[in-house]
Amino acid sequence: MPGYEESYPNVCVEVGLTCEACTSHTAGEVARLCKGLQGKTLGQMFVQLYPNPACSRMHGHFAQAYRDASPKGVQRETSPVRIAAVA
Repeated sequence: MPGYEESYPNVCVEVGLTCEACTSHTAGEVARLCKGLQGKTLGQMFVQLYPNPACSRMHGHFAQAYRDASPKGVQRETSPVRIAAVA
């Protein structure tokens, strides 16, 4: 559909979805299904899920939401700077 890519993520906002809510929800689901992701792997997961350049600014939020939603026994320390370098 012409113009769709240019208006993204405005399309999300029009239906009431913020970038923060979108990435938080997705990160929670990824944490539930894919335990123990860290560093480069977590960054690659974000890029696969959110390939649109308009979403790239949310990679840090996604990584933090993933860590927050991960079971405490599985979590490992991951530097947000390292995640940012991957995306």
